[in-house]
Amino acid sequence: MESPEKVIEHITQWLTDYAEKSSMKGFVVGISGGIDSALTSTLCARTGKAVLCLEMPIKQEEAQLKRSSEHINWLQEHYPNVRSMRVSLDEVFDSFCRLLPQPENPEAHELSLANTRARLRMTNLYYFAALERYLVAGTGNKVEDFGVGFYTKYGDGGVDLSPIADLTKTQVFHLAHHLNINEAIQKALPTDGLWGDDRTDEDQLGASYPELEWAMEAHEQGTPHQEFNARQKEVFQIFKTLFDQNQHKMQPIPVCKIPSQFR
Repeated sequence: MESPEKVIEHITQWLTDYAEKSSMKGFVVGISGGIDSALTSTLCARTGKAVLCLEMPIKQEEAQLKRSSEHINWLQEHYPNVRSMRVSLDEVFDSFCRLLPQPENPEAHELSLANTRARLRMTNLYYFAALERYLVAGTGNKVEDFGVGFYTKYGDGGVDLSPIADLTKTQVFHLAHHLNINEAIQKALPTDGLWGDDRTDEDQLGASYPELEWAMEAHEQGTPHQEFNARQKEVFQIFKTLFDQNQHKMQPIPVCKIPSQFR
């Protein structure tokens, strides 16, 4: 990225303009201890408008909680418009789990519960957004949102605006470095934090973000497959499979149009 300062200023102004046109007072951001939420919250803070950083742990790894708290402390040291709150959702999640029938498919059950965590957090974000007249700022990057669909529909995908969704993960790291975001966050392996363990995004996806960025570009440019080496062919297939199966997340909700003669 040749001009990180210009990108940072562009996103900051875009956030400012959107909030003012929407007659909203500020932003609420879910803080996970990861690079995406750290960058998003910092960009929101730079607008000078009110920012509420929410920690919403659900059986969270201690290292993730430590990074999120350290980032919030750093933000508040630099931006007086930032405040924070931690709302533990453990009890809500446990109560929900107790209501469920015995699963017939344990693997599908665990995946569904992972997505449930994200949706509980979305509900919490929108509670405070409505309470304060804030916008929910999304933390998804370009590869997650438009490449492989690596997010939960109506979970972390349920937002009002997406300030970093046109940035690749590599660019997110670049901007975070430029803004001096905590080194521990910059060095942490990306994880969605939805499983209660230390599995990474790469563990789940089967490819690293730089590899998926390459595959996304190859897909967009129509690069001939015969030019790929063995690993590139494997990564491209991972990308293409996820891209195809997650279109239901990336496309507008389909509407059944009623023919005029039926009305």
